[in-house]
Amino acid sequence: MIRILYFARLREQLGLAEERLACPSGIATAADLLAHLRGRGGVWTETLSEGERLMMAVNQQIVRPAAPIRDGDEIGIFPPVTGG
Repeated sequence: MIRILYFARLREQLGLAEERLACPSGIATAADLLAHLRGRGGVWTETLSEGERLMMAVNQQIVRPAAPIRDGDEIGIFPPVTGG
């Protein structure tokens, strides 16, 4: 089971702050997880589209798309943050 946290506008657009998901077979990386979530269709495909700039963290560490995901991980998905 993995815990997925959605932040900022993603939370608003998806109407979901977090969920728990049994890690489906074939999901080994952060990129695989995003592809799986997009596959839900509708707002998921639109909000998490490949053209969107998204960042991910695994266990509170910012990661690249090729980062491995394992059962028990906490995954955060969020838009890039800028300061001012």
